[in-house]
Amino acid sequence: MENEIGQKVRSYIETTFLFGDSSRLSSDMSFLDSSILDSTGMLELISFIEQEFAISIDPTELVPDNLDSISKVTRFIERKKGKSSLDQTA
Repeated sequence: MENEIGQKVRSYIETTFLFGDSSRLSSDMSFLDSSILDSTGMLELISFIEQEFAISIDPTELVPDNLDSISKVTRFIERKKGKSSLDQTA
């Protein structure tokens, strides 16, 4: 079961890249291996993440371990949001 972040990411992927058909999209499915996203699509996803979740993604963070599935994106955003909330209190 996906949390609110995962649901927002899923909804974006469904609407933007799958045209509303998420029947074949699981939380752990690789966007790249399954050809859901190409390099341009990945840039669109990054832009969405930065805007929707008010985080900045460093070029060193642009790796498949952070951005290649709904579950990986969700964990990445959770880490970034946790870090940014700590930065704001410091």
